Amino acid sequence: MKTIIYLNCMISIVFTLCYAYQFFYIFIGLLKKPKTFTASCNHRYAVVISARNERDVIAQLIESIKSQRYPSELVDIFVIADNCTDDTAKVAEQAGAIVYERFNKKQVGKGYALDWMFNIIERDYQDKNYEAFMIFDADNLLDQNYIMEMNKVFDQGYRIITSYRNSKNFGSNWISAGYSLWFLREAKFLNNSRMQLHTSCAISGTGFLVSAEIIHANGGWIHHLLTEDIEFTVDSVIHGETIGYCAEAILYDEQPTLFRQSYRQRLRWAKGFYQVFAKYGGQLFKGILRGSFSCFDMLMTIMPAMLLTLISTIINAVAVPLGFLANSPETSILLQTLLQTLMNFYGLFFILGTITTITEWKQIHCSKIKRILNLFTFPIFMLTYVPIAVIALFKKVEWKPIKHSVVRTLDEVRGDQIAA
Repeated sequence: MKTIIYLNCMISIVFTLCYAYQFFYIFIGLLKKPKTFTASCNHRYAVVISARNERDVIAQLIESIKSQRYPSELVDIFVIADNCTDDTAKVAEQAGAIVYERFNKKQVGKGYALDWMFNIIERDYQDKNYEAFMIFDADNLLDQNYIMEMNKVFDQGYRIITSYRNSKNFGSNWISAGYSLWFLREAKFLNNSRMQLHTSCAISGTGFLVSAEIIHANGGWIHHLLTEDIEFTVDSVIHGETIGYCAEAILYDEQPTLFRQSYRQRLRWAKGFYQVFAKYGGQLFKGILRGSFSCFDMLMTIMPAMLLTLISTIINAVAVPLGFLANSPETSILLQTLLQTLMNFYGLFFILGTITTITEWKQIHCSKIKRILNLFTFPIFMLTYVPIAVIALFKKVEWKPIKHSVVRTLDEVRGDQIAA
């Protein structure tokens, strides 16, 4: 039993060593303001939206794109109505998008839809000379300055850029708030700090720009694992690309509110992280040996936390019952160690959540009481990742769509805070 206790201590030490550098990121995020840029010219973009049965929300996204403070003649909107059984295509077309319907039950997922659309654009729209593509999910809303701000960073030479991911429905419940706070932390204390240190950022699902040069060189979108965003990030970093971050380009994203939705989504994410590690882990290690900090950073992003959690869970799941069966006097010490670990976990994410809430207070669009209550539920939300990470290792996972139904305008989203 002492061995188990020592192993738990070792896991805690390794975890701390792996992620100590991210505490340095926090200080950078607190001490340095986000970088600002200017653009020498306006570039031409194609917005690409993959949508599956998104009739309820897609018109609001298209309207937010058409309302941009950026020359409208330099932005075209393409919607992939992907395996839809509703009238998403009709709604998107009426809203002003160029719509293509795709039906393919074998190649399922956002990555395949993007690849299909990029090939059409390459074939039929060469005369448009798009310089980059902006990728969004159908449930998103864009701040009026989004494209203008992304253009400034693109003009600096960054070929991949991510943005500030906010939420449409922070205040719905503890689940949506948990997601929202995590993405705010990711923007402020990961990508913002990486940008300050001139290392590579990471894209996260939606709200990112990729140069047409990269899509053309790759022959389309070639990343088809369950987490195509992380796969694209890791592959780009391995090949020496530095992903930029635009703090002033704000995107509002709908978060799940039901635990079964959240479980299914995060199960896919966890499985996708395992897939990315299996496919690219060796190349990341080689990059680290070459002195690439970005490769180290991405390796820490995709694997150690889940791996260490998995090892700890399995060890303790076996050790505790055996200790009771053997009537070992050290079982109580083990239980105390486990309780202390849980308390440390809760305390860590309470602190991270508190820091993020304070710094991003004005960006959280819900009542003050909900913002404060979320500080206490955020660690619980993060703790639910533990069983999900374990299940993902053994369970076959397939991509499944999540229904989006939060129909709101930008004024309505921001009005939550004003009303509170």
